[in-house]
Amino acid sequence: MTNEELQRLVEDISWEYFKRKFEHEASFNPRLRTTGGRYLLSSHNIEINKTYYEMMGLDELIGIIKHELCHYHLHLLKRGYQHKDADFKSLLKRVGGPRYCSPLPAESKKGKSKKLLIYSCVSCKQKYTRRKRMDIKKYVCGKCRGRLILEEIIDVDRQS
Repeated sequence: MTNEELQRLVEDISWEYFKRKFEHEASFNPRLRTTGGRYLLSSHNIEINKTYYEMMGLDELIGIIKHELCHYHLHLLKRGYQHKDADFKSLLKRVGGPRYCSPLPAESKKGKSKKLLIYSCVSCKQKYTRRKRMDIKKYVCGKCRGRLILEEIIDVDRQS
């Protein structure tokens, strides 16, 4: 699907579900990684993550477009367009849009560390378990302000 086809789809969905014209730009943004789409308050444009369309299909794309169009139309009508607002929740329910987009299959595994890092304080022996590395030159013990060392790395996959 091209940006022109996406633009036409957004205009069609806007008219069919909201009975209002979409008069701005809709495009794919290759830099979007963690969200299905976004509505830009300053320009009123909508950007969509193309990976969602490629991996999840047209139904997921239509859901994302409905969600972003709720932000768009409510903002232009000067009504509650944020996720927390009753106007937004009500309109989203009425048009059948999702509150959140489904997680991508690749994203659900990505970012989850498969190892645990055990840090300890040199002074008081307090232990800290983390999934992400810490800069031990920058951080100190929260109990006694002593120096931290990386004591152990546990591979979670091999524990099972």
